[in-house]
This record gives sequence, C-alpha cells and structure tokens, in this order.
Amino acid sequence: MTMSDVLILGGGVTGLSTAYHLARRGVRRITILEKGPVGDGSSSRAGGIITGLLWSEPGVLARRRALELFRELSDELDGYTFGAVGCLNLFDPASWPDRARLLPLYDRCGAPYEILDAAEMRRRWPALVIDDGLTGLHDPLGGYSEPHEYVPALAQRVRELGVTIREHTTVTGIATAGGRVVGVQTSDGALAADAVVATVYGWTNLLLAPLGMPLPVKSFVHQRYVSRPLATPPAIPAINANHLMGYVRPAHGGRLLAGIESADRTEWRVTGTNFRLTELQAPPGIDAVLHERFSGFVPALADAPWESAHVGLLTFSSDGEPVLGPVGALPGLFVGVAFHSGGFAYNPVSGMLLAEYVSAGRTSIDVSAFSPDRFTAAETAQYLNETVPQRDVVRRRH
Repeated sequence: MTMSDVLILGGGVTGLSTAYHLARRGVRRITILEKGPVGDGSSSRAGGIITGLLWSEPGVLARRRALELFRELSDELDGYTFGAVGCLNLFDPASWPDRARLLPLYDRCGAPYEILDAAEMRRRWPALVIDDGLTGLHDPLGGYSEPHEYVPALAQRVRELGVTIREHTTVTGIATAGGRVVGVQTSDGALAADAVVATVYGWTNLLLAPLGMPLPVKSFVHQRYVSRPLATPPAIPAINANHLMGYVRPAHGGRLLAGIESADRTEWRVTGTNFRLTELQAPPGIDAVLHERFSGFVPALADAPWESAHVGLLTFSSDGEPVLGPVGALPGLFVGVAFHSGGFAYNPVSGMLLAEYVSAGRTSIDVSAFSPDRFTAAETAQYLNETVPQRDVVRRRH
C-alpha cells in the first residue's frame, strides 16, 4: 500500500534518509518536521565512523547495504564524499575472543575482513603506535563521513525530490483515531497523515509514553573533539579503539577527530520537547584525558590541541540492538531509534528499511529482530525505572 501522506518526525540523518527513500519509491507527499534547524540533534555531532562488522546477522546485513549506499550517495550528493579509508577495530586479549566468535557470521553474510597482529598493523600504518597483544579486525569497506558535509547535502537532495522540510516546528503529540495514527499535534497546529515515522532519538518516549507504549531506550552524553590542522596528517584508517574506550579518524582539512566514553556518567533523561543538545556539557577534564590517552596511540596528536568540541546523545535500547519498524498496537506509526553509537553509520539503510515498511509493509532485509514489539511492558518498565551509568549499557561502537 502506498501512503499518500507521510510525516517524519526529526530532521536528522535517519529522518532525512527515510524521506529520501520514500521519495525514490514514489511517495509524493512527504513532510519532515524538525523542532530546530536540520541536523540540530546528534547527527551534526556524530563521529561518523562506519563499519560493517557488527554482532548480529540483521546488523551485518544492514550495514553491508549501508556501506554500498554511502558510496552511491557519494556519487549522487553535491558536496559529499565518503571517506573510504577502511575501518580498524582494535581488541585487547580479554575482548578479542568474544569478537572472534563472530567471524563465521561475517563469512556467512559476505562481510569482508582481515585479522591483523600488532606487527602487521605497525607495518601498514607507521603513524600508529600499536602495542603487542592487540588484535586488529580490519574492515576494508569501512570508513567515515563528515556530518557537516553529509547532512546539508542529503537535505538538499530530499528537497530536490519534492520533500517538504518544516524547521522550527515542535511536535507535541501523536494524534490517533479508530485505533490508528492519523497525524500529529505541533506548535503550529494539527497535521494529518496516513503514516508517522518517529526518528527523534532522545525525545522518543516524550511522544510514545502518552500513548501508553514507551520503549526501553536510554540516552547518554557523548563527546567528540577535532584537532587543529596537522602539518603532516597521518595516513590512518577510521579506528574503533576499544582498548582505549574511544575512536579516532581522519577529519577534514588535515585534522583528526576523536571521541571517548564517559563511563561513570549516568543516563541523560530528556524531560521536555524544548530541550536542545546545546545545553549538554562534557565532563570537566575529559578533553585532556582523551588527548593524553590517544597521543600515545597516534603520536601526531601530541602537538595538535583540540580546536573544537561537539557534545551529543547516544541512544541505547535495553538489549543494545536498534529499534526499527512498525508499532503493532498502533497502525500507521513507525519508529527508528536506538542505533547505539552507530546511528550515523546505519542511516542510509535504516531510512531505506523504514521507507520499505511504510510503502510496502515488508523489508528487503529481514530486520524483524529490531521490531519495537519485541519488548514486553514489564521489561520496558523495569529498564526505564533503573538509573544506568554508561559503563553498564551494552557496548556497541559504530
């Protein structure tokens, strides 16, 4: 069934991608509602690292398609180029066995990889200091995207495809009638729709809880930093440095971008629709911790102070997997949220999958394991009633 009216809540990468794929599938009247400017949420604050080597079959298959789509979009979008430098996932001896058990999954799903010891990594990337005992899982198809290039380029493209983007429009509620969604209430009045797609991450339960169907999702503050330009930028891949609890990658203009967890910080609860991510602050001194920790790993950082910082939210479900698909109890409502630290990495395919659900009722990749209906009311209530530090959420990096 083709929907004649689709409202997409949230003008970040997931919302924009959903609009892009709906328009490509022939849906004519699509409106994105964004309470600030496009990309005002976590999308513009993302690390932008992409790897296909995840931990479940739906995730691996979805990311394989995402990596194809990033390359296609790199050719299609003006001003955007995918950073095809590969992605190196690093593990210490304690964490490697858990990842090694997933290698048959990668083989079965056709996700290419290389297993590298410390000596081989030092040979390939002399700019890195790799300790003996570390194991590298290299994704040759991985890489990175620059949010400040990708977000405006995708927004421009969806406008060209006929999508309406209404900025500075706050959604205050989801309207229902006859047991299904019929539109939304906004700061500018009511809007009718055949389908509503919620991609608002940290704000999700502000909209779903009044309907009696909250999701077990929590948000955590995350910070990333960009260095000053380097005289000789090191030739490195995008790196998930799990042993350092962070990541680093090349960035525009000969810079480096790095991010780090704040493991002791408890969840951030978004309590009102007027909340903006500009209100968030990184823990005091964590920029110095990041610089010290990563300068030993990437010596080029030692003489390159941080030039800028971006603080946003990561959203996790209780089982660490994304929440994507239709809400069974309320026809016409679709959700795309809780992509752990990889919402940016998922977005080309998460938008594709949401568009398939809306327009066809089924998806080309089996992501039924991501269904919002997989959680019981008791599980959801228990998770939401807990206060969780970041160290206790399922660690899922990019």
